[in-house]
Amino acid sequence: MTTTILALQPAFPGLCPVTEAVEQLATDAGIEERGAIYTRREVVDFILDLTGYTEDGPLTEYRLLEPSCGDGDFLIPVIDRLLAAAKRDGKLEYTALEPAIRAIELHRTTYEGTRELVATRLIEAGLSSTDAARLCHVWLHQGDFLLAEFPGRFTHIVGNPPYVRQESIPDVLMSEYRQRYQTIYDRADIYVPFIERSLGLLEDGGKLGFICADRWMKNKYGKKLRELVARQYNLSIYVDMVDTDAFHDEVSAYPAITVIEKTRAELTRVYARPAIDAPILKCLAAELTANKLPAKSKVREIRNVASGADAWVLDSFDELALVRRLEAQFPVLEDAGCKVGIGVATGADKAFIGDYEGLDVEPSRKLPLVMTKDILAGNIAWRGKGIVNPFGDDGKLVDLETFPKLRAYLEARKEQIAGRHIAEKNPHGWYRTIDRIYPELTYQEKLLIPDIKGDASVVYEEGKLYPHHNLYYITSEEWDVHALQAVMHSGIARLFVGLYCTRMRGGYLRFQAQYLRKIRIPRWSDVSNDLRERLAEYSETNDRHLLNEIISKIYGISAEEIKLIEGKVSE
Repeated sequence: MTTTILALQPAFPGLCPVTEAVEQLATDAGIEERGAIYTRREVVDFILDLTGYTEDGPLTEYRLLEPSCGDGDFLIPVIDRLLAAAKRDGKLEYTALEPAIRAIELHRTTYEGTRELVATRLIEAGLSSTDAARLCHVWLHQGDFLLAEFPGRFTHIVGNPPYVRQESIPDVLMSEYRQRYQTIYDRADIYVPFIERSLGLLEDGGKLGFICADRWMKNKYGKKLRELVARQYNLSIYVDMVDTDAFHDEVSAYPAITVIEKTRAELTRVYARPAIDAPILKCLAAELTANKLPAKSKVREIRNVASGADAWVLDSFDELALVRRLEAQFPVLEDAGCKVGIGVATGADKAFIGDYEGLDVEPSRKLPLVMTKDILAGNIAWRGKGIVNPFGDDGKLVDLETFPKLRAYLEARKEQIAGRHIAEKNPHGWYRTIDRIYPELTYQEKLLIPDIKGDASVVYEEGKLYPHHNLYYITSEEWDVHALQAVMHSGIARLFVGLYCTRMRGGYLRFQAQYLRKIRIPRWSDVSNDLRERLAEYSETNDRHLLNEIISKIYGISAEEIKLIEGKVSE
């Protein structure tokens, strides 16, 4: 849940740029800009149970940190448990309670409201107003968690870190974060360094319990964080919370509960989509944290989930076993003579793209463009769009003086084109598209795959169109492209992509290049002439039974495994 923060104005003269950026966020940012998503009480209690922060424990001996306490969704239940344990042990006093909690919140107004709420809770529990004020002063802090210093380490760190994209953070502050945190990689959201910072504050044996987006566990931007966890920690519990009512409001994130421990254990317990009901979650927490799982438990156990930077596979166990066997036998697409890529992004489609015949530039400066809408029916239905190509055959931007029509066309749209970030970074090359265009790709046979689909939609393009952004393509110097399309149609593409990608709402998959590159196929030279002929026959008939027989022989898989790659195996 994010929106763009307005550019910083010099509203706080005399402050350093980083301090000014933090101060403006603390003063002005609304809920969406802060990435604030509020968690239901049943889910908070569930997470506290999973981390072992329970009333029957010695809570006055623990040190708990809440790194983004907001309105107190986590903090108030933590305090309730701490006070109950302190009363039981006869320690309801300032000196016993003072070390137990630290919490921080960036937004000043929110912090002040939460502080009042905490003070009231402490007084209601029997502490004096003086001790309540002293505890609030020690426990609660207003500031930026990613820049703050904390004395000592913590036994428990819990919460719901903010979900904010990099574009929503002022550049000067983002630069400071990058200097401090190794896990900010590619387009990582801010919850990624929140997790890194929190892990670094755990004492040996300490536990971190967060509910946040699960994208980092598989996506490219989570690579550095996965490496960090694999080196020094263990993912002990994972609960998939997609399509559950975990939050007070509906959100577009894909949430999961993760408990990560500072230990070298190798076992992870996994459960998916529990009912948001307090008694059910209480029982599930008991199972997930038990020394030994009950005989009929639906909780699954996995060993060695984290391995370097590899994506974490935390579901689809039968599919995982099949994929691991295929990975041991066959090369990835690009080692089998294929190339995976993505179509061109321009940053200003209205300027660079139009009706092909109507683009008033030199014929060599435009290419026919295939877009997602052109392949929705499963074949090419070109709508006549084209793209202006500012690149020469040498890969460099052409000299506009040499192409007067191109110059006139671009100059007429200069305000829109030159206003892009890429143009501002390179004023002399203001008319380049974000991605370089390779004209020769137009004339290659290729398979086109849209980014988001429920299953692999793989469309053959004979070599007349250039792909647009959000269309991935596969070309091959070795494989017969029609035969390759048949293999992709078999469910092999869905099997690999479905295992490694993060699913969208509704079960849709992201058929991105990073996942397509994980697909395994044999080398074309290893496919017998008989199977080649049968693949050609399938291309003419689309006989699914025939395709299953072919795939079974190519990969050496059973009839049950064929059902598995088709997604037809019952639970």
